Amino acid sequence: MAAYEDLMAHMARVQALSQVAGILSWDQEVMMPPKGAAARAEQAGALEAVSHGLRTDARIGEWLAALDGGDLNDVQAANVRLIRRSFDRDSKVPARLAEELARTTTRAQGVWAAARAANSFADFAPELKTIIALKRDEAAAIAAPGQSTYDALLADFEPGMTVDVLSPLLEGMRPRLSALRAAIAESGRQAPAMSGDFPTDGQMKLAHLMAENAGYDFEAGRLDLSVHPFSSGTMDDSRITTRLEDDDPLGCLYSTQHEVGHALYEQGLPRDHALTPVGTHVSMGVHESQSRLWENQIGRSHAYCRWLFPHFQEHLGDGGLLDEDAFYAAINRVETGFIRTEADEVHYNLHVLLRFELERDLIGGALEVDDLEAAWNERFERDFGLAVPDAAHGVLQDVHWSVGLFGYFPTYSLGNIYAAQLNLALRETAPDLDEQIAAGDTSTVLAFLRERVHVKGSLLEPAKLMQQASGQAVSSSPLLDYLEQKYSAIYGLNL
Repeated sequence: MAAYEDLMAHMARVQALSQVAGILSWDQEVMMPPKGAAARAEQAGALEAVSHGLRTDARIGEWLAALDGGDLNDVQAANVRLIRRSFDRDSKVPARLAEELARTTTRAQGVWAAARAANSFADFAPELKTIIALKRDEAAAIAAPGQSTYDALLADFEPGMTVDVLSPLLEGMRPRLSALRAAIAESGRQAPAMSGDFPTDGQMKLAHLMAENAGYDFEAGRLDLSVHPFSSGTMDDSRITTRLEDDDPLGCLYSTQHEVGHALYEQGLPRDHALTPVGTHVSMGVHESQSRLWENQIGRSHAYCRWLFPHFQEHLGDGGLLDEDAFYAAINRVETGFIRTEADEVHYNLHVLLRFELERDLIGGALEVDDLEAAWNERFERDFGLAVPDAAHGVLQDVHWSVGLFGYFPTYSLGNIYAAQLNLALRETAPDLDEQIAAGDTSTVLAFLRERVHVKGSLLEPAKLMQQASGQAVSSSPLLDYLEQKYSAIYGLNL
């Protein structure tokens, strides 16, 4: 089929340019000097103009038309389905709008970082207004008849998901999460806190060890530092970053464990389908499930702490903790805080729910930027019982809106939901998993994820992939059950 071969050769160029954009973004976060921001914005805009032109090339429509009704195998049919979806979407976005979005969000990222450092939302608000106006224009362009603008943006990160499904799924967690949070507070118990001064070189050595233990291939990746930890790249160049604080080694260690989960997914994608749509991750919710499972169900388990604590002592001392039981309680300490990335498992999804509701209203027009900080502070106090002290601890803490990622936040909670389901299925297949993990062997975990998720690429839609991988339809019940059981044991609750 000449049409299919020509189509795939063209899309390989599109994928390659997307990877170039990813490297530029990584460089901006990790290596680029501050004065390079203006030039990088122009570079990003120029690259997006070329990429948009390739993604909307009229020949794609001709090749797709030639393949209609053709005899395609499952992989070919999936590639055609995914290309048609992206072609239809990108063809609706004017080239000038795509280029302006790339240029604006690249510039705005630096403005956001400076505003956060200055603790001034007013410094960032004008840029955010521009971004939201552009994203509303983009959403209006790509929305199907009857589809909301927020659903149109959400589909970029979680195909097939809608607000009608998502809202009750996420908001339905609030009562049980709030009740669990209240029960822990009322218990009068408090897990031990880690204390001490933790040398940064020891933190990085232990972070490397944890990544290697999970199966991360350093020949196909690297670990660096950034303000906001992230993962980028694919297959043979999957890079991760972490952050360092002298008095909080857990930020470094568990940011690394989280990003390793993302990177392992990329390193495990089907090699035979590199530079094709099927050879890419299926959704950000599924991507997040990989990082959350490694970070929480594996990395914060009692079994993992039995392996980790001796290494922690070797590199960083005991942190004022007597044994592995105290270490386990300390890394699962529940404490209300302002920062999402530092939140414990009980509070984390409440942080995501706040952002989901705000960005849904921003895109839909029910909320404007001038009222955003006040809305954030009001809703935060409602859910967390604390008054936000400043913008850096509130509306300015996340990078996502500065780079135009509207519709991204809810995939964090979807990832938690998916991870809990995968964890159940994993433990059904390996009843002795805790013994393996305590001995430092996580190979069963990686093999399970490779087989059930990674090698599937984007062959299936996210909901179907998760149902096949976990054996059940998407539900928040496994996550809520896991949280209640885990924290009831730690805090002596009777739920």
